[in-house]
Parts: sequence; structure tokens; C-alpha cells
Amino acid sequence: MFMILVAATAPLLAAVAGQDYTTYHDNLLDSARGGVPLGGLGGISSEHWLGVEPGTGRDLFARVVYGAQVSLGVAVGATVLEVLIGLLVGTAAGLGGRWADAILTRFVDLVLALPILVIAISLLAIVPQDWPRPLLLATVIAVLGWGGTARITRGETLTLRTRDYVAAARLSGAGWFRIARREILPGLTAPVLTYAALLLPTNMIVEAGLSFLGVGVRTPTPSWGQMLSTATTWFRADPMYVLIPGGLLFLTLLSFVLVANGLRRALDPRQSEVLR
Repeated sequence: MFMILVAATAPLLAAVAGQDYTTYHDNLLDSARGGVPLGGLGGISSEHWLGVEPGTGRDLFARVVYGAQVSLGVAVGATVLEVLIGLLVGTAAGLGGRWADAILTRFVDLVLALPILVIAISLLAIVPQDWPRPLLLATVIAVLGWGGTARITRGETLTLRTRDYVAAARLSGAGWFRIARREILPGLTAPVLTYAALLLPTNMIVEAGLSFLGVGVRTPTPSWGQMLSTATTWFRADPMYVLIPGGLLFLTLLSFVLVANGLRRALDPRQSEVLR
């Protein structure tokens, strides 16, 4: 919740610090050492709370909070789109007939077999530069990664459709759309929410990896993966430039994994009983 709050209030936090993520501060760099920040710990001071970026002098605090906004925004957008596509395909496969189930299942298997990282790099490399990169990243990650959600949704739907209340709804004359909306979807809430909580940190890793490889978010827009990519040339001269975005990325991913485990325990009565 803290990192989500930081991402949501990034402009306000940068304004309170009196900095922005695009202004260069050449006077804070040691030109004799190739652009390493002056002072200790990457140039941390009362004006630059986390120091400055080596080579450019841009305020690191402003870039970190705006980077949180981009990284979390891409991950959340991709996760929501993945869940929507997976729910639609998985429910249709679970409630459809034998042929519909077979065709959709084979299609999901094909999506799961795709080399996601290679295809994402290829797509992002050929897209024009003027396209909004965060939105494009979220779309590409979601379109290539919804197969797992669809497989889980199909399995749960096949289980739920055998329940007595679903049979009662069919005998009362309800159509498949109404059964899916009123009988199946409520039962899918727990497993889908748990899986979505695990998808979010995975999508953050994918976004960070793509930005690290240079096909994700482009400068001057900051993201944690892009900052880590730049930091590879400075990690000896300015370790703080690696530790700050890398540490925040690690803590955020760990937090979401713990949230996913908590959701699984809270929403799965059998798991809670085992833990007791």
C-alpha cells in the first residue's frame, strides 16, 4: 500500500522535494571522474534526498517516485487486461460444448507455448517511437500472458458447473450467459484474485526486464528497469544508483508475493484449516 501511495502521489512528492525528473544539474557532477555525483552516497543532500543520477545530474528521488508510477501502472494495467481476457476465454471453454472446449483449450496451449520475451522484444522494437510506451507495454504483456488465467478459469468452471445450484439454474431455464454471470463468476473470485496477485509482481519483472533490455520505457520517462539498465555502467563508481531502484523493486515484489499468499490463505478455507 505504501508503494501504491507513492506511485499515486508522485507529482506531489516531487513538488514537495522541489525537484522534477527531467532537469539536469551538471554542477553536481564530477567531470574529472566522468560524471560521478559529487559528495558521498551518490550526492545525497537536503535538496536531493536520494542523490542525483550519474552522467546527467537529474534528481534521483523524483525519478524513483515517477518510476514507481510507471512500473506499477504497467503491471496493474497488464494484470487487469490479462484477467479479463483469461476470464472470458476460460469461462467460454468451461461452459461451452465439447468442440468449443477443445478448440479454446488448444488455443490456450498455443499461447502458453509462445516465447513471450522474444516476441515482446520483437514487437516493441518495431513499433514507432511516438506510441505511448507504458500503454503499449501493458498491452503487449497482457496479450501474450493471459493463458495461465484462462487455464485456471477453465478448470474452476468445469468444477463449478457440476454443482447443484448450477444444475438448478439450468433446470429453471437460465441461459449460459446468466449462469456464467450469476453462478460461475462469484465462485471464480477467490482463485482469480489470488492468481492476479501473483501475476502483478510477475508483470513488474517483465516490464523491468524489457526496459532493462532497451525496448521498454524510453528516456526521459523513468522506470525502475530503465534505471537499472543505465546503472550497469555506474555500479562501481556510484553503487547507490543501483541499490535504490533495485532495492525498491525487490521490496515491492516481495510485498505483492506476501499479499498473494495472504489472499490464498484468507480465501481458501481448506488452506486456512491446514495452517491451523
